[in-house]
Amino acid sequence: MRSGIDILVGTPGRIKDHLQNGKLDLTKVKHVVLDEVDQMLDMGFAEQVEDILRVAYKKDSEDNPQTLLFSATCPHWVYDVAKKYMKSRYEQVDLIGKRTQKAATTVEHLAIECHWSQRAAVIGDVIQVYSGSHGRTIVFCETKKEANELALNASIKQDCQSLHGDIPQKQREITLKGFRNGSFKVLVATNVAARGLDIPEVDLVIQSSPPK
Repeated sequence: MRSGIDILVGTPGRIKDHLQNGKLDLTKVKHVVLDEVDQMLDMGFAEQVEDILRVAYKKDSEDNPQTLLFSATCPHWVYDVAKKYMKSRYEQVDLIGKRTQKAATTVEHLAIECHWSQRAAVIGDVIQVYSGSHGRTIVFCETKKEANELALNASIKQDCQSLHGDIPQKQREITLKGFRNGSFKVLVATNVAARGLDIPEVDLVIQSSPPK
């Protein structure tokens, strides 16, 4: 960074550290991209993002950087925050539009009600019925603790590994490679760790509890 760079990719906390330590100058930034903006602003990063962007943005200036916000979901508050950084003539690109059928028609959806204490056993049975011994399954959990406990639960008979934020990046890459290659059949992941996964030929996806 000292010798000058064209593109900087970073997490809000790390970029803020460099700004505070005087190692980063954002006054000449031309483009700002926030990826997964709904998660970024919902997970307590909003304040850090504001601190970072405050340096590059001037109120009501037409010379502010071009701002690009990417998100799988856009709740109304995302637009409210976005307006702070986007020019008045901003453009919204919606890849879903008004289509009511947002899920693939080839995918079957099931909702299974069960007591929390029975969830691991039910998930084990569902995997056995819908994915069998050879199919691949991804199970989404809300917390790292839940992901670890489920991955170790004896109810899941297939080989199983977990993926979450406490696992080092290198190990995460090894885990994903193993799942892609079929070394193990069940991946238990937290929702955040699994955003942007691209794994073909997954037979079954389980959301272990309804999203809040």
